[in-house]
Amino acid sequence: MNQNYTNCSNREKCLALYRDSLRSKEMDHDGTHFDQQIPHVFVILGASGDLARKKIYPTLWWLYRDNLLPTNTIFYGYARSKTVIKEIRLKCHQYMKVKDEEEERYEEFWKLNFYYAGSYDSRTDFEKFNQELSHHERNPFGNRIFYLALPPSVFESCTVHIKNACMAPKGWTRIIIEKPFGKDSASSQKLSDHLASLFTEQQIYRIDHYLGKEMVQNLMTLRFGNRIFNPCWNRDNIASVQVSFKEPFGTQGRGGYFDEFGIIRDIMQNHLLQILTLAAMEKPTSCLPDDIRNEKVKVLRCIQEVDLNDVVLGQYVGNPEGEGEAKLSYLDDPTVPEGSLTATYAMAVLRINNERWDGVPFILKCGKALNERKAEVRIQFRDVPGDIFDGKPKRNELVIRVQPGEALYVKMMVKTPGMAFDMEETELDLTYSSRYENVKLPDAYERLILDVFCGSQMHFVRSDELSEAWRIFTPLLHKIEQERIVPVPYK
Repeated sequence: MNQNYTNCSNREKCLALYRDSLRSKEMDHDGTHFDQQIPHVFVILGASGDLARKKIYPTLWWLYRDNLLPTNTIFYGYARSKTVIKEIRLKCHQYMKVKDEEEERYEEFWKLNFYYAGSYDSRTDFEKFNQELSHHERNPFGNRIFYLALPPSVFESCTVHIKNACMAPKGWTRIIIEKPFGKDSASSQKLSDHLASLFTEQQIYRIDHYLGKEMVQNLMTLRFGNRIFNPCWNRDNIASVQVSFKEPFGTQGRGGYFDEFGIIRDIMQNHLLQILTLAAMEKPTSCLPDDIRNEKVKVLRCIQEVDLNDVVLGQYVGNPEGEGEAKLSYLDDPTVPEGSLTATYAMAVLRINNERWDGVPFILKCGKALNERKAEVRIQFRDVPGDIFDGKPKRNELVIRVQPGEALYVKMMVKTPGMAFDMEETELDLTYSSRYENVKLPDAYERLILDVFCGSQMHFVRSDELSEAWRIFTPLLHKIEQERIVPVPYK
């Protein structure tokens, strides 16, 4: 990225610099030709669903609004619903965040949007859809992106028909896939083998939106761009690493989907484990995508399978003193099967068997219907050796707050201001909203979808990463299900 862009405080100037950096490239990250003028088609499969309405369409609008997409780009929705683009626009509108002065630009965006109703298991429908795409492209060198915002049950048929009927004739084709990437090692490997039979790894973009978050991406810069952290980033100085995720609400009618997967599959095995790899991996040889992902895979291979004795499971129950949904338990959700033992909270201790981290617990915690919304990484350092302050010093902590309100702060001991020679704990605080007051941080999906256009896989999950992640958690998940472990109730 243009260095001037990273140091820029004015949003409009930043966007202009970034657009220039994109347009100056002759090659994409994956080595294919990058040309702003040739046609690009972004296809949303599952265009009538929640993900498309709440995330994908708004993200495409924001990128279009800021002139970050190739000039000649159109957008196509594909779904089984017999609807029209006007209806999709109406359903999306509340999530688009359109300002009064952007109305004209907003109209232009929707004029570039089209919709096609078809089946996910009909090759004929995909062949007809391909004809419609070609009609709009009018150029065999056009590029295509397919975003699969679909349930896993239709992944296989849909990808087969894309391969056989809808690939870009002479340009590139890229496939974005949303989690879940299977339910365990076997199902994940089956999906990976299927995709590998159709597409190259360079064409597949497995999206984990946490990898697009500002403070998650900041982990590499923090570790490898600062001299002060690297010497102490090891078992000799760090007592524990905690990665946590909390939501103040329950399943809210999504219980049917959630109950099939549970909190470990939904949050821990992907979002939290990805953060762990960035916190624990060795320094890559460069910032090239595969150099980074190689190091992530190396550290994953050092993580032992999670033991049930290192796990706590919980399920939220209604709070009679709460208001609204807070009064309801997980089992009160009408979409949740009666008597379900699915955990809505999980805590697991992971252990990394390598020279840097031997003996340091990595604690992953995630849950729904808790007291607040927060995701953070907390690095706790060991006690100061040779204490001369009669046990008063508390352990230093480095805290990286992912959401809400991005922040980085260090808990440390200082002399209490005043005449007395005493000490107290305080914080070195870098809260982004204060330090970068005039900078608007992009949404995670904005970063990631733009990366797909640019051909950068740095922040996407590779197949061997996925395989190792499931290796770590699959035995635990099977044991929980086979032994019908009862979660601890909480409110």
